[in-house]
Amino acid sequence: MNKKDIANVRKQFKINNDLLRISDIFNVYIMKETSEIYHYQSQPFGLLDQDQQELFLNSFKKMLAGQLDEKLFELKFQRDAENSSQLILHQGLLSNEVDEWKDQMLKIVEKMLAIRQYEKDIVVTFIRGEYLKPVKRRSEETEESGRDTVFSHPFILSTINNTQEPKKELLFDYVEREFKYNIVVDPIINLQSPMGGFLFPCFTDNAADVNHILYAAGKAHEPDYSFIEDVLNGEEIMTAQDDKIVFEEIIKDVTGDQLNTSTLSNVYEEINRMIVENEEEEPPKLDSKDVEQVLKMSGIEDINPEKVEFAFKKIIDDENYELKASNILPKFTSKSIKISTKIANISISPPDLRYVKQVELAGKRYLMIEVEEDTVIEGFTMIPEAFAGNGE
Repeated sequence: MNKKDIANVRKQFKINNDLLRISDIFNVYIMKETSEIYHYQSQPFGLLDQDQQELFLNSFKKMLAGQLDEKLFELKFQRDAENSSQLILHQGLLSNEVDEWKDQMLKIVEKMLAIRQYEKDIVVTFIRGEYLKPVKRRSEETEESGRDTVFSHPFILSTINNTQEPKKELLFDYVEREFKYNIVVDPIINLQSPMGGFLFPCFTDNAADVNHILYAAGKAHEPDYSFIEDVLNGEEIMTAQDDKIVFEEIIKDVTGDQLNTSTLSNVYEEINRMIVENEEEEPPKLDSKDVEQVLKMSGIEDINPEKVEFAFKKIIDDENYELKASNILPKFTSKSIKISTKIANISISPPDLRYVKQVELAGKRYLMIEVEEDTVIEGFTMIPEAFAGNGE
């Protein structure tokens, strides 16, 4: 799934949306002390009152929020996994009976309980439903409606939420005219910040892909690897941060860690050009040949295929690995590059990196920024100073 596919699904989770039909909701309560199922309950989603529906729908939307490879991850299922979650979810998706669907979802919960004991009571929520996607928008020139023909996408979605202790409060009773201590023992289910979840199957354009599942972490850059591999049976993932680190190490290895800011700016501009040219398609990936081409186009000399392939093999032990361009490029139009020194921290955009240089003069290092206008600090215009040849 790309970000457009995810956004299309996410925006459906709203009240009275005729393109989203949620048939059943199934909640499972797990105790922290025993890591056992304390209670579970299933009911038609339509029987919940509207306030309850809105609470859950907002929770589902929050679970699906975030950037790919940072908070959301499309996982490919492991082949021949024991007690395969792909098979469990697929059987649950195809089941006509509610009890059969519940049994399959309880198998997922059992796999969760097998990997850890939770620090708080948690609630695992499952829904199954159908997302209807019109073939085309309503035509203004004809009376034909785009909803006359729709693609039907059955799905299962799950969220994991922790619980909170109720607040201890002092109340004033107007009738009895006395202060009362509010005693509440029921835990509060935190639907506002899901700890994680998943959507099965993945959707690409108008096709369902049962070989992939969309996993959502609770926080960006903090995927639960045990949940991914042992519960969902997903293959090993590389996060956006992983890709970025691999790319940086490959560039350092190929260039001998000698890269000036102007050349690095060229590298980022070349990668951005690739992304822009493929904007309507799947985000581009860079293999060793693409990285070689990027470096050559950026003005780096003495680059050959063998050197880049060796760097891939050395850094990630896979000369055929592909880096996602969107993962390795800092946000191009914002000041996404951070330059940190003991004296000051500076933020700059990738295209403007060429105007920053580190220079050495009289045995001292200076950070030099080329500017076209006077520099103003706290309302005071700085006076231009010339470097003396002897550093005095």
